[in-house]
Amino acid sequence: MQLYSIFDNNIYLELAIATLEKRGVKKESIFAVPLDNRMEERRLFDSLHTSDGTSLIDIGTALATAFAVAGTSIGFELAWGPIYWGLIFALIGFVLGVAIRLLTEKVFKKRKRLLKGKHPEVILIVDCEEERAELVENILWEHLALGVAKVK
Repeated sequence: MQLYSIFDNNIYLELAIATLEKRGVKKESIFAVPLDNRMEERRLFDSLHTSDGTSLIDIGTALATAFAVAGTSIGFELAWGPIYWGLIFALIGFVLGVAIRLLTEKVFKKRKRLLKGKHPEVILIVDCEEERAELVENILWEHLALGVAKVK
């Protein structure tokens, strides 16, 4: 029987492996595979099939609405009238909002991601007899595994 588990790359992984070896699981039956960090930067614009849940136009639409109202009010006194000036101000507000959102995503959120320093996770595969599977699973959970699966 094989048990698959995922750990953060920290001391608890080493403790889990040491505990498994103390409880009689052979060193050859334990296999740890570290996952690689993503080297390429995440895409800023969503495609038709994938979305990261971040909208770039939310601030733009809010500012477009506010600027359109202000532009329409001012437009009653200007030469082109309220409709044209409302549309012009709405366009200015939308572009300004999208620019603000792009700036926050590219500059400020990038800094946060770099400061976090998320380490890759490790997949731990343990090959053992069915009688010991419950013991091995409990050891993995006690040492803060993120997830555990059994395969017969």
